[in-house]
Amino acid sequence: MRIIAGDWRGRKLVAPDGDATRPTADRTRETLFSMLLSRLGSFEGLVVADLFAGSGALGLEALSRGAERAIFVEQDPAAIRAIRANIAALRAQQRCDVRAGSVMSLGPAKDVPDLILLDPPYGSGAGAVALDRLVRLGWIGPATWVSLETGATEDVRLKSLELEAERKVGKARITLWRAQALPEPGGQE
Repeated sequence: MRIIAGDWRGRKLVAPDGDATRPTADRTRETLFSMLLSRLGSFEGLVVADLFAGSGALGLEALSRGAERAIFVEQDPAAIRAIRANIAALRAQQRCDVRAGSVMSLGPAKDVPDLILLDPPYGSGAGAVALDRLVRLGWIGPATWVSLETGATEDVRLKSLELEAERKVGKARITLWRAQALPEPGGQE
């Protein structure tokens, strides 16, 4: 596993010990960041939340490409050790906030991230549950982009977010979401 592009291109990342996490494959990560870049134009200055973070590869990829800060949320102790080791190896401590705990235990957002990256366990349904909760807690604003990686056969539909794009890559499905547009004031009566 390695950083694909940006300042840290080619730098190797460690994966958590054991089989409790499934790191996003390089090819899937490359597809995801290509999809995001075509919509965002740049990662410069963004605040990113990497939820179900595993090794932290998604958040670190965003930092390598110019994101300003990244929040990593993970509950598995081996994964937390891997995230911290990867952050230390890249000397990125000042730009990172590692939160040990479940995504489901996050409280209301203090600052709304520009980009939220979720890679929950395949087949668990945790991504949809987490996204509904994040919307209610103010983590997703009108300008926030959300990426959800699931198994290729999973079909996630959310009432609280609009599907912007989806793509299958090997065993994975990447979906990009945005907050639903509010009705125009003074619309039809």
